[in-house]
Amino acid sequence: MRRRWMRTRAGLGAVLLAALAAGCTAENDREEPPRGGPVGTPGGAPSGRPGSSPGGTALAVKIDNVPQARPQTGLDAADVVYVEQVEAGLSRLMGVYATRLPSAVGPVRSARETDLELLRQFDMPVLAFSGAQSKLLPLIAGAPLRALPPDKAAEDAYYRDDARAAPHDLFVRPAALKAAPRASALESTGFRFGPRPAGGTPETHRTIRFPSARFAFDWVEYEGRWRITMDGERARTSDGEELAASTVVVQYTKVRQSPFRDRSGNVSPFTETVGEGGARVLRDGHAYDARWKRASAEDGTRFTTPDGKPLPFAKGQVWVVYAQP
Repeated sequence: MRRRWMRTRAGLGAVLLAALAAGCTAENDREEPPRGGPVGTPGGAPSGRPGSSPGGTALAVKIDNVPQARPQTGLDAADVVYVEQVEAGLSRLMGVYATRLPSAVGPVRSARETDLELLRQFDMPVLAFSGAQSKLLPLIAGAPLRALPPDKAAEDAYYRDDARAAPHDLFVRPAALKAAPRASALESTGFRFGPRPAGGTPETHRTIRFPSARFAFDWVEYEGRWRITMDGERARTSDGEELAASTVVVQYTKVRQSPFRDRSGNVSPFTETVGEGGARVLRDGHAYDARWKRASAEDGTRFTTPDGKPLPFAKGQVWVVYAQP
């Protein structure tokens, strides 16, 4: 009898999580175009600073990360993957592409206020997203970036995958956005890459928990990378490739309430990426205690050892997980 009750409770929990994933951000995603065929219309003037490079210096894509959205497409090609907390304690990703563009990325979802501060470190980046809450749209329009949701992108830039259920079915073709990213765009992040520094603590596993999401990173020596697990399942691309990172940064930040809410009344959290605090940097099977500092939104984030020395990352994909202390 007790086992039956436990199975019933687990089933109800799964249903509740699915409902939160599909519905908690419905208000933020309501700008998405209808299903069926190519979406988006040509036009839309770029926002941001006049005189900046029209091609942008990096492409940022907001990527869905609830279980129903997995496996994702094109995430393995990102240079940096930022992991943010959204409504109801769920997670969402932002992939930043500077060295190569995959043929497609997605599922694409909506933007948040956190993204605008985070992206100010780049020079006129292109932001691909499905839409945003109506009250946030003026802030996006005034931000120093090129906002290219479906209604402002080329007609063939976005498409629907009929094999997936809405709202986890929207994908973008980066080449159609004409972002023209270049590797030098990563210099503004403040990240530095180089040989493994002395010290650190041998570590092969690290778990980070959000209220309704969980990430785990496992060091695989023969691959020289950290395999990624999300919500208890090994993370893979839609091609079946395992997701893995060369460097994982667990950056401890303040996550506070923003003025924005979704249709269900859930407050959209705002992650403070300007300031300073502690971090844990994982590379080469070791963990390093670190300090991070970002003086202003226009600056990148510097990571140092506790005694103030620069802490270089391993070459390859970097995952930055914004966790609360």
